[in-house]
Amino acid sequence: MNRLGIAAVVLLALASADCCVAESATPASCRVLRKHGHAGEAAKCFETLSRSDDPYLRAEGFWGLRQFDQANEAFRTAVASPASKPLYRVRWGLLLHERFNNKDSVDLFHEALAQDPSNAQAYYGLALVRSEDFDGKAAEYAAKAATLDPKMVEAHELLADLALSDSKPQDAVVEADKAIALAPQGDALDAMAVRAAVELIADRSPDAWFAKISAVNPSYGEGYALVARQLVLNRRYKDGVAYYRKAIEADPKLWSAHEQLGINLMRLGEEKEPREQLELCFNNGQRDAATVNSLRLLDSYSSFVTYRDDTTILRLRKKEAELLRPYFEPELHKAMATYQKKYGVTLPDPVQLEVYPDHEDFAVRTMGMPGLGALGVTFGEVVAMDSPSGRKPGDFNWGSTLWHEMSHVYILQATNHRVPRWFTEGLAVHEEGAASPEWSNRLTPEIVAAIRDKKLLPVADMDRGFIYPEYPTQVIVSYFQAGTICDYIQQRWGDAALMGMVHSFAARKTTAEALQENLQITPGGFDKAYSTWLDQRTGVTVKNFDTWRAQLKDLVEKSKAKDYKDVIAEAPQTMKLYPEYIGDANAYEQLAVAQIADGDKQGATATLTAYEKMGGQSPDALKKLASLEEDLGQKQEAAATLDRVNFIYPEDEAMHRHLGDLWLGLGNNPGAVREYSAVLALGPLDRASAEYNVAQAYMAEGDRAKAEENVLEALEVAPGFRPAQKLLLELEAKKQGTATDSPK
Repeated sequence: MNRLGIAAVVLLALASADCCVAESATPASCRVLRKHGHAGEAAKCFETLSRSDDPYLRAEGFWGLRQFDQANEAFRTAVASPASKPLYRVRWGLLLHERFNNKDSVDLFHEALAQDPSNAQAYYGLALVRSEDFDGKAAEYAAKAATLDPKMVEAHELLADLALSDSKPQDAVVEADKAIALAPQGDALDAMAVRAAVELIADRSPDAWFAKISAVNPSYGEGYALVARQLVLNRRYKDGVAYYRKAIEADPKLWSAHEQLGINLMRLGEEKEPREQLELCFNNGQRDAATVNSLRLLDSYSSFVTYRDDTTILRLRKKEAELLRPYFEPELHKAMATYQKKYGVTLPDPVQLEVYPDHEDFAVRTMGMPGLGALGVTFGEVVAMDSPSGRKPGDFNWGSTLWHEMSHVYILQATNHRVPRWFTEGLAVHEEGAASPEWSNRLTPEIVAAIRDKKLLPVADMDRGFIYPEYPTQVIVSYFQAGTICDYIQQRWGDAALMGMVHSFAARKTTAEALQENLQITPGGFDKAYSTWLDQRTGVTVKNFDTWRAQLKDLVEKSKAKDYKDVIAEAPQTMKLYPEYIGDANAYEQLAVAQIADGDKQGATATLTAYEKMGGQSPDALKKLASLEEDLGQKQEAAATLDRVNFIYPEDEAMHRHLGDLWLGLGNNPGAVREYSAVLALGPLDRASAEYNVAQAYMAEGDRAKAEENVLEALEVAPGFRPAQKLLLELEAKKQGTATDSPK
């Protein structure tokens, strides 16, 4: 339709509204007015509908006037009528979706389909809801809607948006162009926004598309917000913030854009403006989970303490800050020094690391993000992660998570946030293993099954596995695959090839181009070579997976029955079939128990050492290993083993006390200070001896001032504590000796 035709349609809609005659106003004509930016005329049109005798028309009118409660009740009446149509349920479902009630909206879409199995609008509604959770079904439902109604503009617009989210810009352009061609009034504004986003993501000018949107409706903030969301999905957070600001500038009452602006400013480490934006949303009815939970998270910051230096900002919950800071702070600096040297990148601003003991608080930080692991997330130079106290002991290694996320910080900086998701995730997994062999990428049963069932993706399509997974464990499988791809590249082509790919991605090259430039191989050739390499690593386990499961089950039964001789005889074969299995009821721990029962401490030590090197993280198993090592006179090894427990579960008072004793005996006085201080931080019942131990460690380190401070604390708690009294006298004697000797 040409511009004169569009104008005629709009003028006709305006005339209909001005007449204020119920018969001349329709929901479609009112929506056309709003879509074209005629807010006043649209309000009159919706007002007309709200006075209709027809409850469905009243519902549409109230909805258009943002009188949501009245709209909800009118829809309820309309749907209860014997003359109810599937359309009424669909539109009610879309209202509930807009008002943050996806559960009931989905029920209404299904009810509409029960009435009319070919209802395209109902499938579109299902697609809209599923898209919020990055569910692969979203594209399937949207395609079904487009098939049932080939002229449905919204279905093609949603397909375009989903394709771009799924890193398929060519498909996004095709679907967007279909929508634009179909739009009767030339107002497929979301399709135009997708085209603008495609240009921006490719670092080309989007101006032509924004000009087209502005020609139809200069107040269409939703278009800028769509672009902002796509930029955020591509980890371009600062660019996303800029476009959310543009959305608000175009439409100051677009509360969803205010909400996302606040959330993304939080992701960049800000607090004041996010609170202002989110409170504005809340006060204007934008009270979805994202707004409410983000405000609660901001409120919770009063219970955090922040430590700053020239290059880092560490935010810890007050109740565990004293315990965690001595571990997190040096590890953060160590990772930064390693990556700065390795990648040749100096960060322009300090890194902010936030550690959340409440996993729900951490989940708020990741809300609306696809394909994330459940442990950490990086927003440019802000990293949020779980605290070890927020997870079951043995489920979480905070050290490997920190190194993983810090790799993202440097790679995003090195590529100006232009790196494909699969590569930055794969490289981060690879870097975990480089930091510590025990943290290397592990072959879990879900991954074995995926390899067996040939579910791995081609390297050129790897991003799909992180964003719109097609089966429940695909995100986990994709982390493993991406990590082992980087392992393979490093092993065959060297570290320089990985760095070369970083530079290629910084230069906006595709995966295929990066492979060709740095490895001189096509994606298809790479897939074949990688598959051969992976089979050499995993083939025995994959081939014997069912046999291994049967053997492990039998081993568990024999362990329960304490048939230790059979366990000792059979466990090695079970381990040989699947050496990387270190999960629940693994053969390593069962064999060690049997060996200890058989009096073979040397054998149990070797078994648990193998478990440790394979990445085993059970605190109890590692503490048992340390005890065995100590019994065998291997005190240095025992201390190193307990030190690994600190990366898994640092809230063990007895472990810290014992490790402090070991370090003190081995002459690692700073280590002893740290461990004894950890005991203090955990609030021990016997505070006097804890203070005394810290004083001893400081004394050994030569810091008499701190030693005196702690020994006085011990005596304040227990004035008659003889060891502390003796140490204080010793300190006083040394002080007098120093004073006497100082003139010399």
